[in-house]
Amino acid sequence: MKNAIKISILFALAFSISNLASAQDKMANNIDNSNIALQAYSPVSYADLGIAQKGVKEFKSEHNKIVYYFTSAEQKAKFDKNPEQYLPQYGGYCAFGIYAGAKFHPDPNKFIVKDGKYFLYLYNVELDAQQLWLAENNHSGLVKKADENWKKLKKTYN
Repeated sequence: MKNAIKISILFALAFSISNLASAQDKMANNIDNSNIALQAYSPVSYADLGIAQKGVKEFKSEHNKIVYYFTSAEQKAKFDKNPEQYLPQYGGYCAFGIYAGAKFHPDPNKFIVKDGKYFLYLYNVELDAQQLWLAENNHSGLVKKADENWKKLKKTYN
């Protein structure tokens, strides 16, 4: 009986740790309930081609429990060789939002590629965060502040 209780406690503890890791993934990464990043847009298309392209299910990879889609086997191979090079800034959240101290879901078609990194931006009827970012004409200053804010925001749900 005591062994059954110990096993139950260990199972509950393992389940809790697993849920905690999953929650941390969702805090630091803009992913859906299937752990798909970038709304299935290809990170290689952003970084290497400077365009937003929807990936396809035939070409996908998992990195740190997050699923990324690609447009071709060649893109998938590039990502698999060096995934860190292709990860979005701020876990795929809106860069301007992170700069301002909040997490916003971006429009995958609103982005900037600079210094080998890509930054995504919110876009809706009320706000074009990419244009706000560009209007500041201070990319490195905005990135510095966003990097500072991201240290805290990646540990929160917002």
